[in-house]
Amino acid sequence: MKTRHLLIALLPVAILITASTQNQTSSSTFFGSADSNSQSMIQQGRHTFRFDTFGDEAFWGGKLELHRAINNMTPSQALTLGLKVDSDALPPEVIQAIKNGTVNLNDPAVTRLLIKLKAVLGVVGFFNPDGTLRSVGLTCAVCHSTVDNSIAPSIGHRIDGLANHDLNVGAIAASAPNLQPVVDLLRLANPSITAQQVRAVLNSWGPGKFDAELFLDGKAFNPQQVTNGVVMATNVPGATLIPNARGLAGHNLHTWTGGWGTVTYWNAFVAVDEMHGKGTFFDERFDNAAQFPIAAKAKLGHVATDPDSDRVTSKLGALQFYQLALPALKPRSGIDFDPDAAERGDALFSGKANCNRCHREPLWTEPGWNQHTPGEMKIDGFEARRAPASIDAQGKALHGYRTMNLAGVFVRERGLFMFPHDKGRFYHDGRFKTLLDVVNSYDARFGLGLSDQEKHDLVEYLKSL
Repeated sequence: MKTRHLLIALLPVAILITASTQNQTSSSTFFGSADSNSQSMIQQGRHTFRFDTFGDEAFWGGKLELHRAINNMTPSQALTLGLKVDSDALPPEVIQAIKNGTVNLNDPAVTRLLIKLKAVLGVVGFFNPDGTLRSVGLTCAVCHSTVDNSIAPSIGHRIDGLANHDLNVGAIAASAPNLQPVVDLLRLANPSITAQQVRAVLNSWGPGKFDAELFLDGKAFNPQQVTNGVVMATNVPGATLIPNARGLAGHNLHTWTGGWGTVTYWNAFVAVDEMHGKGTFFDERFDNAAQFPIAAKAKLGHVATDPDSDRVTSKLGALQFYQLALPALKPRSGIDFDPDAAERGDALFSGKANCNRCHREPLWTEPGWNQHTPGEMKIDGFEARRAPASIDAQGKALHGYRTMNLAGVFVRERGLFMFPHDKGRFYHDGRFKTLLDVVNSYDARFGLGLSDQEKHDLVEYLKSL
């Protein structure tokens, strides 16, 4: 009897607990969960980064007919062009055959098989019933991913966000059978340009570089590459190094030149105007015909796609989230840098060398507005002037270079995950081959008065970041 009375007494409490739990579940559904949302965005963003063409196969396959070239491309040729193969997408027997050296690297059918397996980073194939390609599209990963070479050179586990500095984007584009759409676009700035000249420009870029602005302003070459008032080279190809998409969280500007803004702006611009995906992109600054003769005539700052057909806009949020989540690679003490020298270099970084003035620890760039004019940097402003203008404190148009985030810079110094010929290359256009070259230049430009030992220590500290 007492038990029955106790149950009756506890019944209202149970009802209240049940109601409270239901209310919490309802509230959680209504307000959303940061944990579950972040997991979902990571998954969506990763898939977009790796496999989404945004519909650009209509351009690369449908117009340029790039698939026709790839149908006859051997694996050896593809690897020479810098394309990478994800070993995690390969069956065990194929991996073993690669290790044994029994895969025919001179058979185009092997290239097509690798694409069908989604093993070639950033390349998505669309196939005929007979196994040949009928079209091909490209994704973010073609430029901004590489592999660890764990199976063979250019074959290994995928590393998202690390720039592929072996990739010869220009040579791949130049191999397209029909370059007329590109020729027609460039003729908006240079009416007499020919397909042969366009191929020559594309082939001038070299591995690890891409010239996004070429298709806006038609300027293929920097007439004078200047550092500290000294002309280092003339008529340098206008292409810049493909940047990493890692270590981007916590700071503002993400491209070499400040006017392009953050990674999500760049994603929209590249997906729509450069890769020719089906999406929407607005930037009235492109209407400046004096700076952007091609973009102004082609209305590249006013691309509007019907929302039901737009394959870009809805994916920008998750794509940005995934890229911001990719951390910079961490160097290993005693392997990637000398810890004793790095400790001495740390004091120099914040002291005599004054690097910390702009490369603020621990972001290694400036919190807030991380951009400087060419005059401040004592270098030429060719690339800075090609970017859209931002506004300075007096309301004037400003063209500048962003303060690079130094985290993970050791990867390029050591040539990790790259072929030996590509070791190094620093600054937006790769004008410096090593970090010591960079330090020597800063020492000369800003009168730092560093000794050889101090330069060495500073380099080791930079490699430790």
